[in-house]
Amino acid sequence: MIIIGHPWIKSNRFHKIFSVEDIAKTQADDIVLLEPLGNSHPTAQHCQEHNIPFAVVVNTLDDALFANALGAKYIICEEDDALMIQPIAQEYLFDTRILVLIHNEKEISKIARGKIDGVIFAEAIL
Repeated sequence: MIIIGHPWIKSNRFHKIFSVEDIAKTQADDIVLLEPLGNSHPTAQHCQEHNIPFAVVVNTLDDALFANALGAKYIICEEDDALMIQPIAQEYLFDTRILVLIHNEKEISKIARGKIDGVIFAEAIL
């Protein structure tokens, strides 16, 4: 299970951006965070073309499918959406990992029992 943003585990920061120009404000080891995909797909395409690791916040299966096709490293979603998306991601062998946004360490085991790829603490997002 992937755990991002816990103080015991070193992980990349996720930097929320709103345009291609905002990428210049990130550090080399940051993961670019886009949301929603419908408005940020040109930026996702730019990231894909320039090998910039990025994550996308999604709340539909369609957005998850497009995010994977665009080469997103991570999809971030609510638990209910993750429970719907994860089996499809496994069936189609997504390269993209599914993360659930959490606020409390106690949520980790619940997400693990749902067989979701991982979690991301809100504190990991700038």
